[in-house]
Amino acid sequence: MLGVDLDIYQTAAMGALALALGLVLVRKSKTLRRFCIPAAVVGGLVFALVNCLLHSADIAEFDFDETLKNVFMMAFFCSVGFMASFRMLKQGGKLVVVLLALVSVLIVFQDVIGSALCTIFGLDPKMGLALGSISLVGGHGTAASYGEQLVNDFGIANADTVAIAAATFGLAFSGFIGGPLAKRRVEQGGLGPDQEDIQLQKEDESKVEVDNNRFLLALMLMVICIGAGTYIISAFKEVGITLPVYLGAMIVALVIRNAADHWNIDLPLREISALGWICLSMFLAMALMVTKLWQLADLAGKMVVILLVQAAVVAIFAYHVIFRCTGKNYESAALVTATCGFGLGATPNAVANMEALFGKYGVAPKAYFAVPLVGSVFIDLVNTAILTVFLNIL
Repeated sequence: MLGVDLDIYQTAAMGALALALGLVLVRKSKTLRRFCIPAAVVGGLVFALVNCLLHSADIAEFDFDETLKNVFMMAFFCSVGFMASFRMLKQGGKLVVVLLALVSVLIVFQDVIGSALCTIFGLDPKMGLALGSISLVGGHGTAASYGEQLVNDFGIANADTVAIAAATFGLAFSGFIGGPLAKRRVEQGGLGPDQEDIQLQKEDESKVEVDNNRFLLALMLMVICIGAGTYIISAFKEVGITLPVYLGAMIVALVIRNAADHWNIDLPLREISALGWICLSMFLAMALMVTKLWQLADLAGKMVVILLVQAAVVAIFAYHVIFRCTGKNYESAALVTATCGFGLGATPNAVANMEALFGKYGVAPKAYFAVPLVGSVFIDLVNTAILTVFLNIL
């Protein structure tokens, strides 16, 4: 088999091509547009499928340098921090609490279902955690960490491989179920954005003039926040607390945003948002492009069944529970597609799902504020606590 090693620049170029392909396919396909499937998901999966076919045919395998993928991820979460205004928190704070509580219940469901089905199928019930919230809500980072722990501390063979493969399944699957479910809620209920939100969106879109200096300032602020954020992560690590690497940049950006609000300083928020969306698109395309789909083939049939059951539970929970408990309005419909995103994949999947919905129907600012805050800050802490309980019980 031919090994093709792509360096940092070639990997980024491949990611850009994957994103471009996704944009073309979505523009050409009425079905993809109708069901609000993100272009980055489409393009990234096409490239992942090609890589999988080449690997399966024993022809070639691509090895990617993911450095810039991680930079794009950091920049995206930094832009989210700039959008987290305490003034907005007063309006959407309750939604954050409700969403966190509901997703915490979903985490418990995932671990109960995974453990119960593994027991029924004659597998170690702790393996069910690798097929539950470790990989689905947790994503690849949590899967790698806990998968290694399951192997080393609990002696569960291949738990690390299973966890990574399950996270890959979730990442690939989450972009395709959220859009159709949210679309059904919107159209069945005749839902849409508030008129005030529509007006604000129109006013923002009317500012079409590109100011190079404001984009430069936006980029400078984001780079400074990312750099300063590393010191925050290091400080927490010194006292034994491990946080996601992007959280530091979010915290610095949040402080700058709210200080600017307090002193009425004009920040280039529109430009920061645009840069964040660009980075999100590139990150998601690259994240899916580099996934090794053949790892899913290594899963036994029983494990595939468990993951399909988990996906069905997330879909049902998002469609019925999340929608009804968050107000049964357009913001709730946005939370449906978002929950499918980070309930199976990761926070960027959730935001990309919402962006696709917004492109068709309009913005949902409270949901857009609540989802990154819950998905990238609080949910990892809750997931860790719940997993600790389950590991002790099992």
